Amino acid sequence: MRVAGFFASDRSLNLRKRLSVLHLAPDSLGFALDSAAQAVRAVRAGTSLPAAIAEVTRSDKAALARGAVQDVAYRTMRALATADALVARMMQKAPPEHVHDVLVCALALLVDEPGTAPAYNTFTVVDQAVHAVTARRETSFAKGLVNAVLRRFLRERDALLAAARAAEPAQWNYPQWWIDRVREAWPDHWQAILSAGNTRAPLTLRVNRRKTTPEGYLARLAEAGLEARLAGADAPDAIVLERAVPVDRLPGFFDGDVSVQDSGAQRAAPLLGATDGMRALDACAAPGGKTGHLLERATLDLVAVESSAERAPRITENLERLALAATVKVGDAAAPESWWDGTPFDRILADVPCSASGIVRRHPDIRWLRRESDIAALAAEQRRILTALWTVLAPGGELLYVTCSLFPEEGELQAQWFEAAQPDAVRLDAPGQLLPSITGVSPASDTMPGSGFDHDGFFYARFLKR
Repeated sequence: MRVAGFFASDRSLNLRKRLSVLHLAPDSLGFALDSAAQAVRAVRAGTSLPAAIAEVTRSDKAALARGAVQDVAYRTMRALATADALVARMMQKAPPEHVHDVLVCALALLVDEPGTAPAYNTFTVVDQAVHAVTARRETSFAKGLVNAVLRRFLRERDALLAAARAAEPAQWNYPQWWIDRVREAWPDHWQAILSAGNTRAPLTLRVNRRKTTPEGYLARLAEAGLEARLAGADAPDAIVLERAVPVDRLPGFFDGDVSVQDSGAQRAAPLLGATDGMRALDACAAPGGKTGHLLERATLDLVAVESSAERAPRITENLERLALAATVKVGDAAAPESWWDGTPFDRILADVPCSASGIVRRHPDIRWLRRESDIAALAAEQRRILTALWTVLAPGGELLYVTCSLFPEEGELQAQWFEAAQPDAVRLDAPGQLLPSITGVSPASDTMPGSGFDHDGFFYARFLKR
């Protein structure tokens, strides 16, 4: 609280702190470590990592380092508990916050990330971490401290890691409550699930079948020198790239030929089964990925509802790139009276707010932002939305309930509650829980529900209205 209030109330000092690091070259690792440390501190205070990175790279100079800052910050989120435990073990007295976070970022680069090669050699990491704290007037005294801590880690690496990882949060890099819930829900797969969340997600594309075919686009990628493969029968529109690249390197991206979307998320549109001429609703629609997929597959009278006035324009932007259109409305999905025109829908996609526990490999900050008490609150909100949406579905219509969660309270238990609560609801076939699946994580992953193609964690349930 003291720190948060300090920065909020003394903008001139905050500006001086920004100016004090101007001599760090934006293409240096020191600059990236300094900026990533600021982003990590913001996440600790409750800010999402993308928002924190956007803030610390807001200046023209810092924008040049955005890619490196993002890489360091995301690596740090995946190793945060391990790095925090290492700092605590190697220091008798807690250092200033920025020094602590620079150390944490540096240690994250020195701790092997599963499935990835070291991003920097050890000498560079130590040297640039020293530069990162030396560049700030208020922490320049810590030059020797940072150097000593990092060099000690390199000398005693195995012993320090073993001691730090004796506690489960540092071993798995999740809060203890998260580990406990995953273990309780999935006792046969919990280790594979946690491990999958600490890997990097692939760049998965959704081919716009109004423009091309997956096989045709695969050939265009090959011509552009980009290796890729079809995701598989469970996601017929999906292509997985062997290496992630900026979207401006994807042939036809800005013409709407493809979109970026996880294979698991691409299950929604086929499952909803909307066909030409139907009236459909995409509730909680931003940023519009599933909206676009629905319209790529059928010509629909589609309404997209989003509660956030800030996020709603992204739906329109995404649809414009795809040369598609929907009626976009800002409103609470649980309060149809504010946006519904009275005409029932034939199909409703209810991709409701949830813990996002199934997409932590793409958003590793989520595990540190969520609190255990959030799960019950989110489950209550999901029930409020489902109950309201059922009233705007036409008899004979179908509703698809979707969450990107691993927790049964937001998945199977919710589906069972809804079927019991609505006497005219008939549960139809659907995949149910898709646990995160990734090749090579663990032998257990081969038997996990929904395995067989590389995807995040999702839950799907379908209901027919009698």
